Amino acid sequence: MKDKKRWYIGVDIGGTQLRAALFDQSGLEPVCLKKAATHSPKAEPLEILTALIAQVWPSEGQVIKIGVGVAGPLNPDTGIVYRCPNIPEWQHLALRQLLESRFQAPVAIGNDANLAALAEWKYGAGVGHNDLLYLTISTGIGGGVISAGRLITGARGIAAELGHFTVWPDGPLCGCGHRGHLEAISSGTAITNYVREQLAAGRSSSLSARLEELNASLISSAAREGDPLAAEAFERAGTFLGRALADFLHLYDPTILVLGGGVMKSGELIMRPIRREMEAGVMSPEYLRGLTVTTARLGDRVGLIGALALAQS
Repeated sequence: MKDKKRWYIGVDIGGTQLRAALFDQSGLEPVCLKKAATHSPKAEPLEILTALIAQVWPSEGQVIKIGVGVAGPLNPDTGIVYRCPNIPEWQHLALRQLLESRFQAPVAIGNDANLAALAEWKYGAGVGHNDLLYLTISTGIGGGVISAGRLITGARGIAAELGHFTVWPDGPLCGCGHRGHLEAISSGTAITNYVREQLAAGRSSSLSARLEELNASLISSAAREGDPLAAEAFERAGTFLGRALADFLHLYDPTILVLGGGVMKSGELIMRPIRREMEAGVMSPEYLRGLTVTTARLGDRVGLIGALALAQS
C-alpha cells in the first residue's frame, strides 16, 4: 500500500498581509502559497486567515502540523495571543484552539521574530551555530535567541523582546507606550520620525520636498547621495543599536549575530556605527572573539520558513 503523503502548513500573520503555504517534507519551497490583505471591509482577519489555510489544504494525505507566526506577545504553550499590534481586536485570543477546532490538526503558534530566529538558525545564516542572536530592524524591532540549540521563549512565552529594551529613559515614545525603547530610536519608523522632526524644526535637507513619501529607504538613498541629515539619522540609529547589541552580547554570549529587516539594506550606513559602538561597549573583547556578525539570508521568506520550522519541531 502506498504511504500516505504528509504535509506541513506555515502561516505568517503580518500587519498588511496574511500568507499561508503548504510544504511537503522534502524542502523549503511551498507547494502552494496563498496571500490576502490582513484587513478587509468584507471579513474579519480570523475569517480571512481560516479561508487562506483552507485554500492551501492538500486534497490528499495528512497535515502533520500547522505552524503560525504572529507579531506581538503570545503564549506558545497555551496558544493564546495576548495582543497583536496590527490586529487590535485580537486580545487574549485562543488562536491555537480556534484553528485546531476548525481544521482538526495540531497547531503551534509563535512570536514572528522568535520564529525568524528559528528559521535563520535552522535554514539560513545561523546553520552550524548553537548560540544565535537575531535582530530584525524594520518598521519595528524584534528579536529572538537560540541558546544551546534551543529557542528561548521564557516562562510565559514572551521572552526576547529585544526591541523593547530601554536605551534612553527620556527618549522618544515607543509604540508600546513606554519611552526610550530601542524600537523608538533605531527602527525604520523611528529613523523616519527623526528626520520629520528635524525638518519641522527647520533643518535643511534634500528630503524637504519629499515629505509625503518619506521612509527609511528614501532616507538611506539621500544619505548615500551626501545629505547630512539623512546620514545623521542612520548614525543615530546605528549608535543606539550598537550599544544595545553590546548589552545583548553580555546577556546571551552568542557565536553569531544575525541582523535582518529592511533597515539593514542601508549597509554600511547602519553597520559602521553598530560595529563601532558594539566593540566599544563590551566589557571584554572575549565577547567578540570568534563572533560572526552577518545579515539574514532568508529575506521575505523568513516568516513562512519560521512557521514551517515551528511546525517541524
